[in-house]
Amino acid sequence: MTDSEITALMKKSPQQWHRALFDEYYSYVYAISVNILRGIAASEDIEECVIDVFASVIRQLDIGSNSELKPFIGTVAKHRAISMRRSLMSRAGKYVSIDSEDFGELPSNECIDRTAESSVMTELLLRRIKELGEPDSSIIIQKYFYERNAKEIGRMLGMSHAAVRVRCARAVKKLRSLLGDFDKEE
Repeated sequence: MTDSEITALMKKSPQQWHRALFDEYYSYVYAISVNILRGIAASEDIEECVIDVFASVIRQLDIGSNSELKPFIGTVAKHRAISMRRSLMSRAGKYVSIDSEDFGELPSNECIDRTAESSVMTELLLRRIKELGEPDSSIIIQKYFYERNAKEIGRMLGMSHAAVRVRCARAVKKLRSLLGDFDKEE
């Protein structure tokens, strides 16, 4: 669903708009939250952060706004996750004063050309994963993007863990062939 379709729903039906917004951007917000909160927060805290992000986005978005949603949602997610990280660290007593000698410059690990290439490859990979269909695409996403095991995925999808393992193995083989077809097209 495109941003314009989602914003059109904002005017027609707030309920459908909330659902479409959540469905379209959940994985994106979850990934940002996990990257910032990894090692500090429990999975419940990360889920709480994701919900807080969507609540903030819904409150802050203007009905007449024609701006792109992804950058806005990404910024809200980043700020909310950083805020939660600070809160969790201060509760645990893990904070460093800005005036402290231990507080150094925060290095940027971002390399713009690699990031751009990576995002194009990720987009291609996600398109190919969607081509697998359900439940295979969900199994692959949960296993390799969210690092969940077969039992957890089985509970989520209502399948046995053995069935999840078999479907995953078959889906990986099919995905390899789909990605191999892409190489031949170029």
